[in-house]
Amino acid sequence: MTKLPAGFCRREFFKQKHNMNIKNYKSTFIFDTRGYNEPVETLIEKIKGVIESVGGKVSSAENLGQKNFVRVTDRAFPAGIYVDFVYEGPSNINALIREKLRLDKTVDRVLTRAL
Repeated sequence: MTKLPAGFCRREFFKQKHNMNIKNYKSTFIFDTRGYNEPVETLIEKIKGVIESVGGKVSSAENLGQKNFVRVTDRAFPAGIYVDFVYEGPSNINALIREKLRLDKTVDRVLTRAL
């Protein structure tokens, strides 16, 4: 049996112990802004909020602008706005981000790499 430090309950101890796997990630979000009238900076702030709400810490966000797709899957959507985010968080943060953004129509694709 693991001896718990004074003032900790078992759930807090294991929660703290399992979140020690902090890794750095770089994700490229591709936004579909058809029908979206707000500036792209509001989307960037929204994604920063999502990352921070699931336990991440955003170090930088870079707007790469609009780029054409090499293979167009939808003729009405030939290009998207690319934004790079560099952040750190626990090892399950990418699944949590995808789950939070699953129903968001402005996020078309998310490409994540571990640094």
